[in-house]
Amino acid sequence: MRELFTGGVDEIAVLGAHCDDIAIGMGGTLLALCSDRPGLRVHALVLSGGGGEREAEERAALDAFCPGASVRVTVLDIPDGRAPAHWQQVKSALHEFRRSCDPAVVFGPHRHDAHQDHRLLAELLPTEFRDHLILGYEIVKWETDTPRPNLFHPLPHGVAETKARLLGKHYPSQATHDWFDDEAFLGLARLRGVQCHSRHAEAFTAEKLSIGFGGR
Repeated sequence: MRELFTGGVDEIAVLGAHCDDIAIGMGGTLLALCSDRPGLRVHALVLSGGGGEREAEERAALDAFCPGASVRVTVLDIPDGRAPAHWQQVKSALHEFRRSCDPAVVFGPHRHDAHQDHRLLAELLPTEFRDHLILGYEIVKWETDTPRPNLFHPLPHGVAETKARLLGKHYPSQATHDWFDDEAFLGLARLRGVQCHSRHAEAFTAEKLSIGFGGR
């Protein structure tokens, strides 16, 4: 499999509909990016969970998943499962968030996620980040909406295990879900690793790409 390299990445944006979406979808990639690029600027926006236990979990988790990075986190209080009914608020929040950063890469949910909150966020991302590389992560859950990704990020040795450990440590409120465990997270990482000749990997769906051949 051919690898394409982005060069140095100094600033990224990560977005989730709920607290834990970002860590589940791309926690390994965050760990790898921050290890490779000390001082990386990470701008995070989460639509729901603000003002309570979930926000506290998210802030602590993103600090752990972004060691050595400069992390700025905004958590809104849009009701879980009701994001489409708050379209205007979501759109306005995205607009303000876009004005606050200029990331090299934008990470968010993918367009075909079965959860309506995830899907709305994925659909609105390109309307604000019009000239950016947008990568849609996958969130393992009970819906049968696992995508067919077209971009793979092989994870360095031990990163997938660290991701699973940090998820269990920092999101105790989710421990009652029967899918929220190390086996699920490592199983998906192993599958994506098989698909790109690596032990573990995270996979993404590219929104739109422009490529220049020959290094011009």
